[in-house]
Amino acid sequence: MLENFNALVDGLPPALIYLIIAALVFAEAALFFGFVFPGETAIVVGGVLASQDTLSLPLLLIISVVAAVAGDSVGYEIGRRYGTRLLETRAMSKHQAKVGKAQDLIRRRGAFAVFIGRFTALLRALMPALVGSARLPYPKFLLFNVIGGLAWVLTFTLGGYFAGEAFDHAAKLAGRGLAIGLAVAAVVAIAVWSVRKHRREAREETEAHAAEPALEQTRP
Repeated sequence: MLENFNALVDGLPPALIYLIIAALVFAEAALFFGFVFPGETAIVVGGVLASQDTLSLPLLLIISVVAAVAGDSVGYEIGRRYGTRLLETRAMSKHQAKVGKAQDLIRRRGAFAVFIGRFTALLRALMPALVGSARLPYPKFLLFNVIGGLAWVLTFTLGGYFAGEAFDHAAKLAGRGLAIGLAVAAVVAIAVWSVRKHRREAREETEAHAAEPALEQTRP
């Protein structure tokens, strides 16, 4: 996924790259785009591009934080307006187990659940709308939305930035061919881990659905 996004922005003017990154980060929660494309991929690649002086790191951080906070705020408003009807949509019905866990997290942690959810791809897409549907006061939501957005953007953007710098350093020491080989191996390892994680989550979803009829029968 990192390679696909990198290929997408290769050769584009910086202004357009900023716009693409902002749009992906914004759409993750505002349009539930996080179901298919985690926004953290965009900001990691943005960090790598900043390490190559293609983008300005300070400007990238500002744009990404604003997009993250704004996108989650739109997601919150969608949840506040549509409430339970939102949970009946096809996108939500496919992830009932995760929705249940997110709702339980909101009940236990309140506004802090917004910060926790920021660092899990699916929860990052779901949490703002679920918090809105739970009628958590917006000022509390906004506070943890801003804190979580700052922490998330700094973590993954700087991670991409330092990874890009490390790649350039390795290329100088060991030769570019070896450095590219190591980078490819790292991407493959991440891809394998991501696929296994997705399969495990899908299996957990299936098991949760299978357990629901049994739980219904045991209820008085």
